[in-house]
Amino acid sequence: MFSIPVKKPNPDFDTLVKVLNGDVVPDRIIAAELLVDEEIKKFIIENYFEEKNIPPPSAQRFGSSKEERCMRESKEFKAAYKIYHKHLIDFYYRMGYHLIPDLEFYLNFSSLNTISRVGTDTALLSRGERYWAQEGKGMIRSWNDFESFPWDRAREMLTQYGEHLEFLSRNLPEGMKIAVMAALYEPVMEWLLGYEGLFFSAYDQPDLVEAVFKMWGQLIYESYEIATSMDGVGVIWHGDDLGFKTSTLLSPAHLRKWVFPWFKKYGMLAHSHNLPYWYHCCGNKEGIMYDLIDDVRIDALHAFEDCCSPVIEYKKRYGDRIGLIGGVDIDKLTRLDEGELRRYVRRILDTCMQRGRYVFGSGNSICNFIPVKNYMIMLDEGYKWR
Repeated sequence: MFSIPVKKPNPDFDTLVKVLNGDVVPDRIIAAELLVDEEIKKFIIENYFEEKNIPPPSAQRFGSSKEERCMRESKEFKAAYKIYHKHLIDFYYRMGYHLIPDLEFYLNFSSLNTISRVGTDTALLSRGERYWAQEGKGMIRSWNDFESFPWDRAREMLTQYGEHLEFLSRNLPEGMKIAVMAALYEPVMEWLLGYEGLFFSAYDQPDLVEAVFKMWGQLIYESYEIATSMDGVGVIWHGDDLGFKTSTLLSPAHLRKWVFPWFKKYGMLAHSHNLPYWYHCCGNKEGIMYDLIDDVRIDALHAFEDCCSPVIEYKKRYGDRIGLIGGVDIDKLTRLDEGELRRYVRRILDTCMQRGRYVFGSGNSICNFIPVKNYMIMLDEGYKWR
């Protein structure tokens, strides 16, 4: 079985990029994950590393009240912040990964969301509560709502983000890089406008929709500007789930009007700093693949589901034009027994490793409902492949 912690980690982010770009065809896997859930990380540190887990600082650290701001300036919080992030880097390093994912600015912005629904988290490694998107109306329903939204607070977060990235950069092991991440479309749909709010307003208030995308899109751009100036940042790995099983959630025409111009700006920014631009997108994306490849000009695609976007088929169709990341279907990773899972992983690798431009991993992320044993089996079978 795959042994963790890895005895002699040797991160080599530059080679990972060369593989995805088609400059190097590896004879064994290189692995990457968009994210490993905190609960999975805790279990591995305590049961595999046999060490004490360091939890993240208080979940209220991004709030805007006077008390919460004072807490962020306290010596106790600053010390906890540094210890946690050093351990976070150490986790990805000792797991054998070549990058550490960072969503700090996006998570900060998401703290402004006051309307998410809350339910019980029934995952194997439960976090107690799970938040669900607002399917009806969001926080912004009118121009008055748009004007009163705390955009100024979001701008303050940009300064905090620069300090955060500087700290991570100073503490990276040699050969390791930061993958900065944010989402444009998802927060607009899930809580700024809401599902119904976005879909109806696309026809009833298109100017308001455009204004929301413009405001949030610009903030993301500025966060990526800060990131691309840092030596420790190796890639913009943008993430926006545009689809479901049968199509995109908004029409391709609407995406071309409000979303893809921003995606293209993010890609141009990355490329102007000689950095790659990767894109994470769940759901059916067949109707927009050539937009992503030819117009947005992504370097690699991540997020695959066997029900609508199986990685093997995408490798056959697009593997000569872009790199592909991941592909082990989350449902199968969660449900299959060991023998079935190993055979399934081998089928993916037998196809996707041909001619390179493939980095191994899950189809989405290592969620807290995935059995840790199955995560280990996936890695073990991957590293056995030749």
